[in-house]
Formats: sequence, structure tokens, C-alpha cells
Amino acid sequence: MATTRSAGERWLNLGVGNPAFIPEVGAMWHDLAQQTLDFDFATESAGYGPSRGNARLIDVIVDYFAKTYGWNLTPHNVVVGPGSQMLCFIAAALFAGPGDDSMRRLVLPCVPDYAGYLGMSMDSGGAEGFAPRVQPVGRHRFHYLLDRDALRDSADIGLLLVSSPSNPTGRSLDEDEMGCLVATADANDAVLVVDNAYGQPFPRVARTSAPPLWHPAVINCFSVSKAGLPGERLGFAVGAPEQISAMVAVIANSALHAPHFPQLILARALETGRLDELATAVVQPYYAARRRNAEDLLHEYLPDDLNWRLHTGDGGMFCWLWIDEPWFDDAKMYARLKERRVVAVPGRHFFPDPDGVGRHATQCLRLSITADEATVREGIRVVADTLVSLAGRRA
Repeated sequence: MATTRSAGERWLNLGVGNPAFIPEVGAMWHDLAQQTLDFDFATESAGYGPSRGNARLIDVIVDYFAKTYGWNLTPHNVVVGPGSQMLCFIAAALFAGPGDDSMRRLVLPCVPDYAGYLGMSMDSGGAEGFAPRVQPVGRHRFHYLLDRDALRDSADIGLLLVSSPSNPTGRSLDEDEMGCLVATADANDAVLVVDNAYGQPFPRVARTSAPPLWHPAVINCFSVSKAGLPGERLGFAVGAPEQISAMVAVIANSALHAPHFPQLILARALETGRLDELATAVVQPYYAARRRNAEDLLHEYLPDDLNWRLHTGDGGMFCWLWIDEPWFDDAKMYARLKERRVVAVPGRHFFPDPDGVGRHATQCLRLSITADEATVREGIRVVADTLVSLAGRRA
């Protein structure tokens, strides 16, 4: 969105992580909220609830995943929490950190990944990351691949944490890559947490290469934030009973339980099938169109002889841009853009150890495409113009 700092100063914000407001999706949540208020508020929201989550919602989730993926779940496999990010934090606190005789590492297996993960470790060492393999694709595209050799040689891992599809790149792990992560978790007696906040079964903001995987070593986290309710902070995790029970205990001793009213709304959305319908018919096409538009703008404004590359993807909330030029630095670019009242996020913030990755970690920008089309067009034009200006100074 475009923001205003003071009179006459219009800022073009391509750094925002908030999902776009889609009228049809907003109307669905409003309608379901009104139904919940009319029929369930007095009996369900006027008292405390179970720390695992509202019993009705838990049953709906169990039934939903049985019908959607054939998963044989019970309520003991599910916990509802105040957002998937909090559930990831709880898992990191439980399964990584100092042990009786060793340190169990929190590892991001394919960086760049969500910047919010970098502060999840309760240990001063923080999260560690495995640099990806960078695969150029054609003239102006590239793709990240898991470094399978690094994973195979790893040790002392307590928890692997990954978003798929990824924030910031839109990268989606395929079945082989997911199998490699599961094998790594098994070899380390570790837990693999997969944050599905952008993918299947909802909100389908970005295309996924494979459906969520059920495995005893995997905790799958899901969220309604990118499905139209970012302000309500509601998510749930599905995993083995012993892992989920530990997470329930943390919620019981901290938040008591997730917000109750949004849980009831989500139960209706899943029961009626309306969330699935809108995710498929509205959300996925909306973001896919936004992505295509942003790609067209990049090709329109960026000169062909500039060595720029866009991470491959379909849909999603961001464009991950790699400027493979010796003169480019993401932090300096951020400062130059701010002088022109444009905000973009420097790529280094998505790497736990940018210095360990090399120059690539400082050659990337994350551009949000959820603002209105005029803001995205003008913002990308200014980004391109600034890059051309920087390149010209070094010609």
C-alpha cells in the first residue's frame, strides 16, 4: 500500500508483509463471524476453553484432514494456537536448545527463509541456516535447491524449521526434498516443522509442489492469516501425540488457549467448505495474477543487459529479486530507495549468517506485490530506475 508520512509525502511500500484484502474473502469471514456471533457466542465465548483448542474445531480439523488427505488423526494429533508463528516458536523452545549432554540445534535447512524464524531460538546462538544451491534458469530467473550433502553430513539437530511455500521466495519443496528433510530429522532423532502458512490446503496463496506430508517426525503448522484473518492470530499444528501434548502444555501455562471466537469462525469455514472454495477459486488466481503483473513490470522496466534474476514461482505475496552485479549491495539499495520514498526489504534479513553465505545474501531484495496496482507499478519503476542509476555510476 502507499503510505503517507507527512503532508505531500507519498511513500510506496513494497516491504509490507500483510496479505492483500480481497473483497470476496473478507465477505466470507464477515458472514461467518456474524453467524457465529448470533448462534454460538453466549455458549462458547463467555467462558474459558480447552488449552488444546475448542473441541468443535478440533473435531472439524480431524475430519477435514481425513477427507482431504486421508490422514488418520485423533484430537491428540492437533493443537490450536495464537498463530502459526507462535506454534513454531513453541516447537523451537521444546525441541531445540541445551540438552542433558549436548546442544540440540535449531536449523533452517534452506535459507533464505522467513525472517521471523531467526529469533526463535531460546539459546544465544540463535537459528543456524544451510545455504542453498543456486540454479540459474534462463536469462532472468533462478531457483534455490536444498543442499542435500550438507544435510546428510549434519549432526546435533533438534529441530528443522522450513516454510513451504517460502516467505520470501515462494519456493515450494517437492516430494524428494521433503523426503530428504524427513530422513535428516530421523537420523538426528529430531523434529521437522513445516510452516504451510502460504500453501495447501489453504490459503493457496502460492503454488505447492506437493501436499502436506504426514510423518511421525513432522509437525505441520497451518494458519488463517494469509487466508484473510491476519489480525486474529489463529493457527493450528498437526503432529504426533507426544509432540503435540508438549505444545499443549506450553499453551496451557502461557496463553491458556488461543482466542476462542476466531476458532468458532474457522470451524464454520471448514465445515461448510467455503474456505476451500474461495482458496481455490479466488485466492490462488488473485495472487497468481498479481505475480504475473509484477513479472511483466520487471521485464518492462529493467534493462535486459542488467544481470537481474527473479526466483521462480507462481502466485505468492512477494518477488525475490537477485541483482547479480559486483556493485550491488542490498543495504545501500534500501537506503537509496528510502531517499525516493520507496520501501523494500534487504535480502540479508532472511539469512541467519549472511557473511557465511557470501555475496549472494547481500544481493537480493524482497518486493511485496500485495499493495494496489498503482503502488506496485510505480514502486517497481523506481526500483528499476534506481538500479539503472547505480549501474551507470559504475560503467
